[in-house]
Amino acid sequence: MKRVVLLAGSAVAAASCSTQQVPVKPNIVFILADDLGWGDLGCYGQQRFQTPNIDSLAGRGLRFTQCYSGTTVSAPSRSCLITGTHSGHTPIRGNLELDPEGQFPLPEGASTLFRDMKSAGYITGAFGKWGLGFVGSSGDPAAQGVDSFYGFNCQLLAHSYYPDHLCENGNRIDLDTDMPYGEGAYAPDLIHQKAKEFLSDAAASGKPFFMWYPTTIPHAELITPEDSLIQRYRGMFPETPFHGTDDGPFFRKGGYCSQEYPHATFAAMIARLDWYVGDIIRQLKDLGVYDNTVIIFSSDNGPHKEGGADPDFFDSNGPWRGYKRDVYEGGIRVPMIISWEGHIKSGAETPFMCSFWDMMPTLRELTGVAPVRGLDGISLLPLLQGRRGQKEHDYLYFEFQELGGRQAVRQGPWKLVHMDIRSGNPRYELYNLDDDPGETTDLAAARPDILSKLQAIMESAHTPNPDFPLLPGE
Repeated sequence: MKRVVLLAGSAVAAASCSTQQVPVKPNIVFILADDLGWGDLGCYGQQRFQTPNIDSLAGRGLRFTQCYSGTTVSAPSRSCLITGTHSGHTPIRGNLELDPEGQFPLPEGASTLFRDMKSAGYITGAFGKWGLGFVGSSGDPAAQGVDSFYGFNCQLLAHSYYPDHLCENGNRIDLDTDMPYGEGAYAPDLIHQKAKEFLSDAAASGKPFFMWYPTTIPHAELITPEDSLIQRYRGMFPETPFHGTDDGPFFRKGGYCSQEYPHATFAAMIARLDWYVGDIIRQLKDLGVYDNTVIIFSSDNGPHKEGGADPDFFDSNGPWRGYKRDVYEGGIRVPMIISWEGHIKSGAETPFMCSFWDMMPTLRELTGVAPVRGLDGISLLPLLQGRRGQKEHDYLYFEFQELGGRQAVRQGPWKLVHMDIRSGNPRYELYNLDDDPGETTDLAAARPDILSKLQAIMESAHTPNPDFPLLPGE
């Protein structure tokens, strides 16, 4: 008799001659790069350096061409991801720094992916950059359903790849800083090792696990250990040295170090990230859990232009206009790959329009957690399974509090951008992405009907938040 494996939450009952099979819940590994652009992967068009492991993951899964991040910077994008809400509703809407060390916290009792996973019987872990609440606050990883955390609690301190400390389950872990900067313990390597230890322990427990891996690579500071990866790329590209912060009050406190070879270092950092992805996949196979593990790979927003980074040289935003902090496509359209051996069609591509806030309802349905009202996302499980019944978004909404305030709405081929909201001279721009994917021709004057329709959606999608005021008078 052919064995049947059911998804948790499936409405289909499995029965054999005398026994009924128990649904097996899949493990979930979610790898989130930091400021990785659409065009920074080979499978999305990168030609100056290679990403073979991530490309291979795409070849074994589903590659999205119209996936959008939560918004255009770190903390609110992550808030959208783990709460299932867009940036007009999500509790964290900006990179707001708070004392003693960290960012504005997720509220107490927030509904999050981690709480969902724990209610479904999962072991939960987060390894990398948190940025959703300082230690001891309501946004502390432990307060939000994370069993094991290691990395940067504060995303400002995550600007340094050789920090003076990291955080492990609320405890400060001091690191050796006596050596010259750039030598000693490289934070992403330490974080990667802790993530692997979590995988080993979780697999040994026999329970399903959910591991969130929000790496800091390739965010801002350009630096990597002196090993074969940097040696491979040094000398391959023209270089303009970057002069940064190598001492003083911002050293290891948010400043970016100097870098003589910024192009080579950027390529080497992404090559390192690619190696991490391959290493995680190898470990899942060695542990015998790969076939029952959903692997998701994405980036929190578009590519940055800080610390000596040069997204134009690498075509990091691909065909899209804009970068991190823009609500043009280059700031919010991101790579997304979802792979699950034997369950998701290999080497497939989809233009389905989705967003970070779809992850929570998708994983809820996948793991058998009951649906909940108040989410902006939709489950992508029918699409992943190749079956009928996939719902579609009427629109996607984005907002950004900095740089005078910005908003965007995407509905079908139409994209409305609202710029300089608090400047006293705001403006609207309207684009047809089917005809003009680079957002070069403003059609606001030519299509007042579409303009007014999307303006109404934009107004209704934004709920005022006193901690993150966007519009004048809030």
